[in-house]
Amino acid sequence: MALLHRPQSAAVRHVSRETSTVWPGLAAAAGGALAAWCIHRVVPAVPMLTASVVLGIAVAHLPGLRGYVRGTARPGLSLAGRRLMRIGIVLLGLGLGLDQVLRLGWATVAMVAGVVAATFFGTLWLGRRLGLPGDQPLLIATGYSICGASAIGAVSEVSGSDEEDVAASVALVTLCGTLAIAVLPLLQGPLGLSDPAFGRWVGASVHDVGQVVATAQTAGPGALGEAVLVKLMRVALLAPLVAAVAFSVRARRRGVRTASGRRPAPVPLFVAGFLAAAALRATGALPDLALEWAHTAQEALLAAALFGLGSAVHLPTLARTGGRAAVLGLGAWVVVAGVSYAGVLLTA
Repeated sequence: MALLHRPQSAAVRHVSRETSTVWPGLAAAAGGALAAWCIHRVVPAVPMLTASVVLGIAVAHLPGLRGYVRGTARPGLSLAGRRLMRIGIVLLGLGLGLDQVLRLGWATVAMVAGVVAATFFGTLWLGRRLGLPGDQPLLIATGYSICGASAIGAVSEVSGSDEEDVAASVALVTLCGTLAIAVLPLLQGPLGLSDPAFGRWVGASVHDVGQVVATAQTAGPGALGEAVLVKLMRVALLAPLVAAVAFSVRARRRGVRTASGRRPAPVPLFVAGFLAAAALRATGALPDLALEWAHTAQEALLAAALFGLGSAVHLPTLARTGGRAAVLGLGAWVVVAGVSYAGVLLTA
């Protein structure tokens, strides 16, 4: 009988070791998310997700913490960057008011789709011409065209991107999105944009949802409302884009099976969850309190995930492609801002 119990005991010990390995990193990710929330509360202009990435990069380079972050905490931080990101993206669907988006009209829908397509393919082409390594061109193109770091995390899940490529792309997109908070409000007057038009421009051109809110609120509640609706329309395009990337990866790896022996799913489970959450929101069945709690959970999960991704950034490595990455970031910024500005003028 003792022999029969040995395999089970070994399995229990293995699970226990795995759990003890990831807990330090998960605790660090939770602490980073809490610190980012505190920063956002003190300085509301700094979005919580932006603060999370910056904090993650900072602790990975502080002399007293970098050894812990790159050693003991690394398994849990990597897990947070993958698993918590997926759950947060599913909850992101609950914030997608499809009925509100459609009320903007088909001209605006077409404009946003055109902005996303031009930004994605233009950035992807330029990134490859500049010779950026790995999946960085794909990930940066996704971040600029859809919704910043969240979109990068979603696409990296289906493309199997290297963690360093993901972290470097998140850092660049977060930096440029943060700069937009200061730069775009200065351009409203010179470009002759009314408050609602400025809001649509911000929603169509700024990356992260928090950055959109921080930028658009400078022009008042009318601009903020337009910006959020247009931004939600861009977020709605996350699912088809991720599905297209998954299909492309599946085609390139046809016949290749995962470690479990199964072929990869044509549509990732978390993308299906995102669509299901959006459909549930559209039914109106969920009370406002439940949506508020879901939004809070989504922010917390994404903040912890982005802290984990930020902690994987290695600045000396990033610096080796820094010039090319900066050129790509500037080029993509010009594309998304220019195309979205033209689109706003055409649909005004």
